[in-house]
Amino acid sequence: MAYTINEITKALGLTGRIESNDRIDELVIDSRKLNFPETSLFFALKGGQQDGHRYILELYQKGVRYFVVSESIDSQLYQGAGFIEVENTLNALQMLAAFHRKKFSYPVIAITGSNGKTIVKEWLFQLLNYDYNIVRSPKSYNSQVGVPLSVWQMDIENQLAVFEAGISLPGEMKILQSIIDPTIGIFTFLGEAHAEGFSSRNQKITEKLQLFARSNFVFYCADEKEVHTAIQNFKTEMNPGLQLYAWGTSGEVYLKINGLKPETSGSVVSCFCEQASHDFFIPFTDEASLHNAFTCMAVLFYFEIPAAQIRERLLQLRPVEMRLELKTGINRCALINDSYSADINSLTIALNFLAQQQQHAHRTVILSDFFQSGQADEVLYKNIAAILKLKKLFRFIGIGPKLLQYSSLFKGVGTTHFYSTTNEFLQHISSLHFQDETILLKGARVFQFEKIGKVLEQKMHQTVLEIDLNALRHNIKIYRRRLNQGVKLMCMVKAFSYGSGSAEIASLLQHAGVDYLGVAYAD
Repeated sequence: MAYTINEITKALGLTGRIESNDRIDELVIDSRKLNFPETSLFFALKGGQQDGHRYILELYQKGVRYFVVSESIDSQLYQGAGFIEVENTLNALQMLAAFHRKKFSYPVIAITGSNGKTIVKEWLFQLLNYDYNIVRSPKSYNSQVGVPLSVWQMDIENQLAVFEAGISLPGEMKILQSIIDPTIGIFTFLGEAHAEGFSSRNQKITEKLQLFARSNFVFYCADEKEVHTAIQNFKTEMNPGLQLYAWGTSGEVYLKINGLKPETSGSVVSCFCEQASHDFFIPFTDEASLHNAFTCMAVLFYFEIPAAQIRERLLQLRPVEMRLELKTGINRCALINDSYSADINSLTIALNFLAQQQQHAHRTVILSDFFQSGQADEVLYKNIAAILKLKKLFRFIGIGPKLLQYSSLFKGVGTTHFYSTTNEFLQHISSLHFQDETILLKGARVFQFEKIGKVLEQKMHQTVLEIDLNALRHNIKIYRRRLNQGVKLMCMVKAFSYGSGSAEIASLLQHAGVDYLGVAYAD
């Protein structure tokens, strides 16, 4: 959904600053994640050691013409560009997202808690996308920046939204509530998480509950007594119309768990809901996964999904990868396996991750048909082709009858190959000679791209050292916070990185904006 610059400035209370009917449909905060510069609006955010104003020239050179800034910019240096000057660019981003949210009346689910937010969100998508066209937060976009970017994805073809919201300080949730304005709330799990940033655990719970200030329903676990008591008090004092849908093992709850029997490949749960007893098999045995599954079950019953369908869908639940995984492939390839979902937003994220990989000059994308996008097929695949053409791929492989039908749209996306089914592709895979390239595997679950992953992934039967790149990125941020403004950062690595992935680590350090790379070696 696009807005004119005039509409955007009016939404920000800045009418008269810029007069333009140019349309904007993408909000950008990272110069490295630019897809369509002509219709993008860049927000120059400030925070920590980062200042988005430093990247205005780079983005202008890439074709961006509209910027939201909090500093005076000499517009004469940027012919044809428009600068919307505000006091705080983050506040402006949040205000614009809240304006956009008000355009839609379909149900909006907001998820908070200390643990399980992303998993519950992704599982609800897996379980409900048979019935609804769903827009959801990408990955773990639940912060003061991530939430407005998530809400901006809402569009008229969607029928249900699922967003997550996380906070680290008092007062933050009121801002997120004003952006998401959820009709349905979910409080996942408090657990043993400490109250860092808050005076007490009780204050932390109370702050999180602000997300449901205008909600009609909330789902939670009544076995967590602190949460149960806090939600009841919140209902009494803040939102008397809030209806409580709790699950638990005792008391009067909406979904009562009567029994749990662990088995080799999962757990059999006996429960009572909607005046009937049910038995379901959940393909997990750990407590956290079962807890998240029970929350999802309660939501499915609320949405009047028949028990037989709930039973069938629970069998299909899969673990949620919290990040894109980079694996070693055959013939010196690198493999990015993201083979359990296929939609425009997650494709864009995966392509940005692919672009960060510098191990090989050649990049290949293997993609399946998309389902339930809400767009006409020709429009959808034109959009996908347009995104791919910007990525300068070596090779594109499309799998599915729709991609085969619209194959002509993908001229110019590197060398192209199209197959009607996954099995047909596997029959021809040896003729494609994959070697020395980075491969993104991105497909809807029904296409069973895990079969392709097994063929392309290097077979190894030895001890494997796993390097958590997210932890490395986190550590860099921690050290940066300790530095004074203007102090540069050098990261030291051992020679050959002890086999831990020298190209991957160097790429991450560059992406994180490290100033110098030091290498230790023997004299």
